[in-house]
Amino acid sequence: MDRITTQAPALVLRPWDPADAVDLVGLCQDPALRRWTNTPVDDEAGAVRWIQEQQRGRAAGHRFAFAIVESRATSSEGRLAGHMVLKNVTPGGASAEVGYWTAAHARGRGVASRALRALTDWAFTTFAGDGLARLELLHQVDNAASCRVAQKSGYELATLLPAAPPAFPRDGHLHIRSRSAQVSALVDATRR
Repeated sequence: MDRITTQAPALVLRPWDPADAVDLVGLCQDPALRRWTNTPVDDEAGAVRWIQEQQRGRAAGHRFAFAIVESRATSSEGRLAGHMVLKNVTPGGASAEVGYWTAAHARGRGVASRALRALTDWAFTTFAGDGLARLELLHQVDNAASCRVAQKSGYELATLLPAAPPAFPRDGHLHIRSRSAQVSALVDATRR
């Protein structure tokens, strides 16, 4: 449960660590990231608090946050490339939510979609016994890049959601990926 890996070019999804704080501050200065997320990181102390919040969610079993790290051929980890999270996990709950963001240097290279597919596989495998059957992905309606990532990762657009300020200040899209679609994709892949 600590690490998830993707195929080449390799990514590692691992729990956030306090040692990530300095890099996290740098990534969170990106204006595009600030526009699309509510990650309140302005300095190292804020980064440490944010990482501790992710760790508390993992310990409580309802929020599983991962740092996306680009893997290098010469070592197990390279540069921090983003964030992936499975949240609102409840025992016996049929649905949970996924979220993500990528660093400016990682955008446009398929990092978010590869990491999202890996998280999706992990979530449906890890929580299948608890009844997890549906993952939801929400993004603001004007975030076309997130819409493309959702669609590339097999999340179907389900509906338009009205704005719900302050957490969701603009109208949004709700994308859904069901476990049955996940199983069908795996069966199709084994037939090839």
